[in-house]
Amino acid sequence: MPKPVVFAGSFDPVTNGHVEIIRRAQSIFGSVVVLVMPNAQKTPLFSLQERKALLEEVFKKDKHIKVASATGLLVNYMKKHHLTVLVRGIRNGADLSYENTARAYNQWLYPSLETVYLPATEKFAFVSSSLVKESFSYGADVRPLLPASVFSALKRKLIH
Repeated sequence: MPKPVVFAGSFDPVTNGHVEIIRRAQSIFGSVVVLVMPNAQKTPLFSLQERKALLEEVFKKDKHIKVASATGLLVNYMKKHHLTVLVRGIRNGADLSYENTARAYNQWLYPSLETVYLPATEKFAFVSSSLVKESFSYGADVRPLLPASVFSALKRKLIH
């Protein structure tokens, strides 16, 4: 079995858009490590441990999808585990611009690293964790955008 690819993110919370990219990556590459990491630019609703647990629940039946968490630089995790392929989901041009800069920086830090972009399908191209949380906080029904267990967790967090 080839080494797994890594799909990293803050996943606060994981959306069906994330799930779709992860499953597509698994079908292409065989094995995926979903890496939950903090994002210094965001204040998370869910703790790192909660996000990891939510992802483990979503992928509990997928033996070729492993969930891990880490802090620090993504490339340090990848080097430590001898992983060389990073998968990134792209929703739009703004994502592509950001990801190209991150790709260049990551490759400068870890020359063996390759980044593969998977475009979001039209069905989920507009979905972001931040907008899901904001929409839900104003009463929108975001159930179609989240795995059922994640929607339940979001409801528990935001409705007291």
